[in-house]
Amino acid sequence: MSQTVPLTKESFEALQEDLRRLIKEERPKVIQDIAEARSHGDLSENAEYDAAKNRQAFIEGRILELGDKLARAYVVDLSNLKPDKVVFGATVTVYDTATEEEITYKIVGEDEADIKVGKISCTSPVGKALIGHKLDDTVKVSVPSGLKEYEILEIKYE
Repeated sequence: MSQTVPLTKESFEALQEDLRRLIKEERPKVIQDIAEARSHGDLSENAEYDAAKNRQAFIEGRILELGDKLARAYVVDLSNLKPDKVVFGATVTVYDTATEEEITYKIVGEDEADIKVGKISCTSPVGKALIGHKLDDTVKVSVPSGLKEYEILEIKYE
């Protein structure tokens, strides 16, 4: 049986838009590109044809992947919760006791994670460690660079 895929509302909508774009725009365009490449003659030495077929395979694979992910999606709605503990989808500001810096993370699914914009996966060491903790808790996390200690300063559900 397939597992559900937890997603934020924003991620769910972005995946839906990506699927729509692939089906409505990219698929027809690649079909047209294949037809045009075929009209150039010998397919055995036609690089345009090969490239278009490869692109078509990629698009069809991505459509299947997105369709499956959206079918198994569980959109986490935080609007009815009181932000008293860290959960999936929460935005957490922590104080790193070693570097004396404040860092803000949003706990998201694996597909959404992007550390450059402060989104960390719920399955990452830091994400896992923060989930379930409350405001003012101190959390110790074992990361590849050693042991980190964070104090939770703020929890928001956005």
